Amino acid sequence: MCSIETRRDIRLTPYFDEFFHALDDKIKEKYKYVLQIVRTQYVVNEKFVKHLEGTPFYELRVPVASNQYRTIIVAIDANSFMQATKILLLNSFLKKSTKQYKAEIEKANTIFNEWRTEYAED
Repeated sequence: MCSIETRRDIRLTPYFDEFFHALDDKIKEKYKYVLQIVRTQYVVNEKFVKHLEGTPFYELRVPVASNQYRTIIVAIDANSFMQATKILLLNSFLKKSTKQYKAEIEKANTIFNEWRTEYAED
């Protein structure tokens, strides 16, 4: 039997955890599928992870039917997602318009600063 090598350690914030547990099972399964790709693939298609211009953040993209779920993520141990072996899932939302990105990025920044204060490694 072939084992799948883990390339990235995925860490969750309570904000992501709360969002995830409120999802229905079909959406959770799609999230698990995309997270497995992120965890095991060195190169991840932009269909699943895209850099948010002008920020240190990336968006995890989870399409389910006509809905687009987004999770803002950050590389913990590198300057880019591709180089990272540890990533943090900050906050998630159902994309309704591009206008909401600014508020979600501000929220992600606040969560990341909280996380760094409380959990950051040396």
